[in-house]
Amino acid sequence: MTLIETEAALGLVDKQTDWLTHYRPALRITEQGTVVSIGDGISWIKGLPSAAIEDILVFADGSRGMVFDLNRDRVGAILLYETEALTAGTTVYLSRHSLSIPVGDAFLGRVIDPLGTPLDGQEPPPQAGRENMEKGSPAIIARDFVHKPLYTGIKIIDTLIPIGKGQRQLIVGDEGLGRTSIAIDTVINQKDKNVLCIYVLIGQKRSAVVSTLETLRNHGALDYTVCVVAEASALPGLQYIAPFAGCALAEYWMAQGRDTLIIYDDLSTHARTYRELSLLLRRPPGREAYPGDIFFVHSRLLERSTCLNAENGGGSMTALPIIETKQGEIAAYIPTNLISITDGQIYLDTDLFVSGFRPAIDITRSVSRIGGKAQDMSIRDQAGQMKLDYLQFLELEAFTRFGQRLEASMEARIKRGRLLREILKQDRLAPHSNLFQLAWLSAFNAGLFNQTDPKDIANILDRIEQHIKTTVLKLESPPEQWLQALREWLNIPPVAP
Repeated sequence: MTLIETEAALGLVDKQTDWLTHYRPALRITEQGTVVSIGDGISWIKGLPSAAIEDILVFADGSRGMVFDLNRDRVGAILLYETEALTAGTTVYLSRHSLSIPVGDAFLGRVIDPLGTPLDGQEPPPQAGRENMEKGSPAIIARDFVHKPLYTGIKIIDTLIPIGKGQRQLIVGDEGLGRTSIAIDTVINQKDKNVLCIYVLIGQKRSAVVSTLETLRNHGALDYTVCVVAEASALPGLQYIAPFAGCALAEYWMAQGRDTLIIYDDLSTHARTYRELSLLLRRPPGREAYPGDIFFVHSRLLERSTCLNAENGGGSMTALPIIETKQGEIAAYIPTNLISITDGQIYLDTDLFVSGFRPAIDITRSVSRIGGKAQDMSIRDQAGQMKLDYLQFLELEAFTRFGQRLEASMEARIKRGRLLREILKQDRLAPHSNLFQLAWLSAFNAGLFNQTDPKDIANILDRIEQHIKTTVLKLESPPEQWLQALREWLNIPPVAP
């Protein structure tokens, strides 16, 4: 196999049109090895003395792999594409290329696998170039402070746990609590906001993949989103490289000065896949049988999400990695690793979910370490001490369960806290605008809801949202104008002097 044939097999050049262009008569020396054994998505190869970690291998039958482990007498590789003809004794060639993926605006609205191959039945999109999947994170001097807000459309997040563009915010919780719903709502809310989205699905069942794609398509979000899919039936090697493929796509747009949002759904499956491959390749196991470098794998992935300064284009990549816990155990190995890597976490609680509080976000264990600095000044001023007041309300409410009589001021605070809890409830697939967030914050802080029955708060919020669509007020409008407009909408007379 010649160099041009190897490049064509990797998709780096087109074999039909570029053969004569790239061909040069010269002496060529290539290494070749032989497959010793194959199974479970990995291959052991004899030969290839100069192979290096993450080198791409091309098998004589058309299969492809990546060097993943080096021993004295054998090379361990993970398979990225496997044909039925691959058996022991197959010849293997060293390509001298690193793993890369085609990129470009044509990939928006498409569903691809981690190698860039279309999965939606359409023709391969034209590529504007290729990006290496493995790349170092941007230098410190190339970064800027997170200073622009990224709105999720979810009331409790945008007001109490704000996220900024370039931030890495972890979504953590047990299965079935709505982690994916938060991510999908965030993607849907980026419509007409000039934010390009990459949704990476790792090890999901086909039914879950189809459901996610249909939801995005029905809400018009697929037009500005590219979905990278490595479903449960895919090779473990594809599941392992899937988040790096999505990150490479986002980096291409970030380098052009554009804002991007990437969802990793989910990194628990990715960690288990990496553990499986490492154990099959006989790497020494560590805590919970994970290899010792699992922290490095996730840190080098998430550190690539950042906000670039103006000299480097000013683009950003916001990451929302999703992680699964078992029975709410947030102190497990993988969750604690990712909490230490990211800039905050959104924790979903089973008890809140069962009690009917949706989204079931536990404010006591959720935090955004840098998002508050990127929050719009008007919303930040209105949110103010709301999180602290809400936490104090939760403590007071727990105290009332002992049947103690409370002072009138305490009862008023509890009533106000319960009202706020009703306001923070929200259905899935119903993101709200930032103007609506400011409207309900202003009304709540001004006491316009004090005489409202919590059962009626949903209808009042719907009225406010309908009126917001016709208002001419903006985020930077004075608070007095907002309060006057809200009083008129809610038919509340002005307070007597």
